[in-house]
Amino acid sequence: MSDTPPAAAWSGRFEEPVDERVKRYTASVDFDRRLALYDIRGSLAHARMLSEVGVISALDLEQIEQGMAQIRSEIERGEFEWSLDAEDVHLNIERRLTALVGDAGKRLHTARSRNDQVATDVRLFLRDEIDAIIGLMDAMQRSIVDQAAQHADTLMPGFTHLQVAQPVTFGHHMLAYFEMFERDRSRLVDCRRRLDVLPLGSAALAGTSYPIRRERVAELLGFAGVSENSLDAVSDRDFAIEFCAVASIAMMHISRLSEELVLWMSPAFGFIRLPDRFCTGSSIMPQKKNPDVPELARGKTGRMYGDLMSLLTLMKGQPLAYNKDNQEDKEPLFDAVDTLTDTLAIFASMLAGLTVNAPRMLQALRQGHATATDLADWLVKRGMPFRDAHEAVARAVRAADQHGCELAALPAEVLREFAGDAYAEIQAVLQAAGSAASRDLRGGTAPAQVRAQVARADSIIAARLAGVSRLIRPSAPLR
Repeated sequence: MSDTPPAAAWSGRFEEPVDERVKRYTASVDFDRRLALYDIRGSLAHARMLSEVGVISALDLEQIEQGMAQIRSEIERGEFEWSLDAEDVHLNIERRLTALVGDAGKRLHTARSRNDQVATDVRLFLRDEIDAIIGLMDAMQRSIVDQAAQHADTLMPGFTHLQVAQPVTFGHHMLAYFEMFERDRSRLVDCRRRLDVLPLGSAALAGTSYPIRRERVAELLGFAGVSENSLDAVSDRDFAIEFCAVASIAMMHISRLSEELVLWMSPAFGFIRLPDRFCTGSSIMPQKKNPDVPELARGKTGRMYGDLMSLLTLMKGQPLAYNKDNQEDKEPLFDAVDTLTDTLAIFASMLAGLTVNAPRMLQALRQGHATATDLADWLVKRGMPFRDAHEAVARAVRAADQHGCELAALPAEVLREFAGDAYAEIQAVLQAAGSAASRDLRGGTAPAQVRAQVARADSIIAARLAGVSRLIRPSAPLR
């Protein structure tokens, strides 16, 4: 067998070799080699099906499987020699397979094209990555629920416009993020379901005349079904765009949480402490402890949006079917996968180690008349129209500001102006704990409701661990 590298797979049509700069410009092997094990997996399923329908012999299949086993081993050991001359991951593996097993390697590409091959590889890759990301999201939700359970009674200011609004509990606040990530998780599951379709068998764009069995390949690779239109199958990247959209929403939620963590950790708030292992110091100011992880998560959210926009822009002007533009789909997709994966893994651990300064949160509640609405509600319950009550309490707040105190600390003679002889009852109304406890309805901040929501979240997570509500179809490994 000759040691001379074969010409490009398509070179027979051309009279001169590709310019070296063009070769570097058009090659994708530097980044699509990440798909190598998926490419092998798809090729093995394709070869097995070709053998079963009689397109290749049993001996060809045996040699292909032996060659692929060696190639997989070389890749896993870091010994595989990647070549720019072979352009991409597919031709690199095919070239090595042919060098190992001869004509059997050349027969492997029967009834397929790199167009449906890469579409299959990317779907296999993303399906596994989504499964892993869902597991990481579950872990982060677990950390959130644990914090909520621990702080169901811990009072803190709730904000609107970043101004003190009403008393809430820290547990209630954290469970808001549980709900956000629950929606993100649901979107990931939906995205996975839609991508779980086999393109292989669509060939270049029109299908193939060989008597292949696409459903058999789908079965071997664990796909839920096969694509229904060959033109769409080879040119579709909706699933990658959808993933980046879902990931962008998830990162937006993480960025919102990050902004709060940064604020809460500042001395002006002093609500929380993050573990030292998630922070850094200053090269010049020795007192600093910087929340680098949430700050970077805010920044990486913009990068994630860029990945989504890259894919949308990539696809917006493409005619059917496959175009070389699609080679540019992988780097933004890989970046989106890696960014979300790393962020979720770090945040799950960071949130688990977060500690709360409950006295400081309570102190902050006494700085913004957080129970003013409770006083208005109390007046309404005694027969005053709400708009009149709102006006009366607004005047009471102004009086408290003039006295330099909170509503509850107003002198008795001032309180009588608003409540008459019942002013003593106001003392109970204006307590933060009573305010929070009074919101005892489904979705409210009352500690009893927070505990009920924690129990609900615990049951959701426990059901997932037990596999009761598993919505994801398990992938069938092919070895």
